[in-house]
Formats: sequence, structure tokens, C-alpha cells
Amino acid sequence: MTQFMGTFTGKLDRKGRVSVPAAFRGALERLGTLELVLRRSHRDACVEAWPLPTFETMAAGLEQLDVFSDALDDLSLSLFADAFPLRPDGEGRVVLPEDLISHAGLTEAVTFMGAGRSFQIWEPEAARQRAEAARQRARERGLTIPAPRPAGGA
Repeated sequence: MTQFMGTFTGKLDRKGRVSVPAAFRGALERLGTLELVLRRSHRDACVEAWPLPTFETMAAGLEQLDVFSDALDDLSLSLFADAFPLRPDGEGRVVLPEDLISHAGLTEAVTFMGAGRSFQIWEPEAARQRAEAARQRARERGLTIPAPRPAGGA
């Protein structure tokens, strides 16, 4: 499974363009796609960036919800209303929509943080604080990653 790892800081120009870090573009290439879905996070003041196939797989889970349920309506709007499909240009740049720039409070400097299956785009100080808060909560809760189960179940 290809994962987005690392933290990188770049510059956002006046036209809303920013270069996707080379490591993240490489991860996209390993996935066989350059297409991304950018969306405002419904949990944090950041922009989430999902490879299109991963986003589609995640969104397919909505099909398990009742068609006219509040859960489906709320999750569908949270996922799709502020989502922008795009692909980096030949130089690896994407244009961030103004709505996403505003949501994340982005100015000239932006921080890209790997989040495994996706990556996030943050205002740099907010990114630092969020990563530190995540590490602190993981320590306080004694969180660990479950060990992989052996093949054949045992």
C-alpha cells in the first residue's frame, strides 16, 4: 500500500498555486494516478488531498446507508460539497480554490503533512500544533497499532 509520509513546507503564490512535494507526487505515481480530490476537512482547519481511487473507495461506503437518511445526507455533503477534483500540472503544481485557502487559513507558506492514504495541507504553525497534539493524545491514551493477523487466521 502506497502511503504519504513526511512533512514538507512550500509556498503558495498569489494565484493560489502550490507545488505538491516530489515525495507525494511519487506516491501518486506508484498508485498509478495523478488525479487528486481536494476537500475541506470536516474535522480540522486544513485541506485534505486524496488520490482519486482512494477517495472513490472511501465514498463507496456511503452506499451502505439508507438513501434518505440524515447520516447519508450529512456525510455526502461533508464529502462532496467542498471537494475539487484536479491533477498537478507538468511542474507538479495545483491551484487551490479560494474556498479551501480560506478554510485552512493559508497565506504564503503552506505545510504538507502525510496522513497515510491521504495528505493534508495546513498553515505551518497550525500543522505543527496539530501534529504535536496528535502525539500527545496518542501518548496519553497509550495508543498502539494492532499487530497484523497471520494469514489463515490464528
